[in-house]
Amino acid sequence: MKSQTRVRGRWSFAVLTVGALVLSGCSAGGLVGGADDEGGGGTLTFLADDSEASTALAKGLADAFEAAHEGVTVKVESRPQGSEGDNVIKTRLSTGDMSDVFMYNAGSLFQALHPAQKLVPLDRSADLGDVEDSFLKTVTDQGKVYGAPFGTAQGGGLLYNRAVYRDLGLKVPRTWDAFMANNEKIKKSGRAPVIQTYEDTWTAQLFVLGDFHNVAAADPHWADKYTKNQVKYAQEPAIEGFRHLAELHKAGYYNKDFASANLTDGLELLAQGKGVQYPILSGSLPGLTNAFPDKAKDVGFFPVPGDDAAKNGLTVWPGLAGVYVPKTTEGDKLDLAKEFVRFVASARGCTAQGKAYAPTGPYLVKGCTLPADVPPAVRDIKRYFDEGRTTPALEYLSPVKGPALEQICVEVGSGITSADKGARLYDEDVKKQAQQLDLPGWQ
Repeated sequence: MKSQTRVRGRWSFAVLTVGALVLSGCSAGGLVGGADDEGGGGTLTFLADDSEASTALAKGLADAFEAAHEGVTVKVESRPQGSEGDNVIKTRLSTGDMSDVFMYNAGSLFQALHPAQKLVPLDRSADLGDVEDSFLKTVTDQGKVYGAPFGTAQGGGLLYNRAVYRDLGLKVPRTWDAFMANNEKIKKSGRAPVIQTYEDTWTAQLFVLGDFHNVAAADPHWADKYTKNQVKYAQEPAIEGFRHLAELHKAGYYNKDFASANLTDGLELLAQGKGVQYPILSGSLPGLTNAFPDKAKDVGFFPVPGDDAAKNGLTVWPGLAGVYVPKTTEGDKLDLAKEFVRFVASARGCTAQGKAYAPTGPYLVKGCTLPADVPPAVRDIKRYFDEGRTTPALEYLSPVKGPALEQICVEVGSGITSADKGARLYDEDVKKQAQQLDLPGWQ
């Protein structure tokens, strides 16, 4: 997630990064034959961002594809994250210098690539027949689908220390009032109820972004109205996310070092039980389990609570990103690129990714199952999918985004700016982006 409200760059991928691994233009695994060899040959270049998660997933897919296709080499290339990486993608697409296949965000940022002009449409039945519709919708433009899911789905909510919950006799809250009651009991125990890590400013956004399930529960047509400039964040129900940030700060529920703490600090506080609830994407789980493997069993996950327990549910990010084929990939290379996309969108692709990097939510391909030893938090997230209690994050339902949300959330969460003013500031920020997209109703 770069400094954008959309989960991008630093938000969607740096959440997963505890120590970045940079891989520049190296071949993944060499030429390895296998029982499923399909013959042929050739070389593909595969561009991914340089976060730890993306690098590991890309290399895992490349290795497995090579093993299943004798004579084929997949060269994994890297690009930066955030706005710099966005510029790399857009520049290479515009100049015709894009890799044969590439990984990039789904949702609103995907739409900004002008897919119909720049990307190769894929066959929904032949190439992506097993991919869940919830993902396909995020990589579809003008009725055509363009991408396969890279990584697993993620939940946007709160990681919590289950051991502390047990010690204090707490139950997972299904309403905001129950959440605040838990916070008061946690505070009295001498622990920080809610962890905030504003050195990494993107982490401040979760109470706004993760609250979207509650917004949609209150008004199922809110995203469409938002795109048409008919509703605002400074109005009910969307303003509640900003109010949550302000309310928690006023009550003194944040860790004392919230202004200077970073993601790694937050995960440590959570693992040690010094902080009890951390609003974040579930993509942070591998960082926690790698640093504190003996504590993973003590960490669970629940959504940002709303006002109605009967409508309790989870805001989800349907996959880390998509894998796409640019129109500059042609001839035999195009056939091989499509075969690679089919592999990504298959059970074998899921297996390859699962071996390369720990899943942080359910897979988005039918027939793919999570390993039995996934952390409890991942099982918690999957339950919401199984029960149909999920809503895609707003960025997957609307192209309207603004760049300043993380800074505004830091100001509101620090008590510098009121919730009402913060929401109004974000509405102004969003307006600029919508006008750049020339959306009806914003001029």
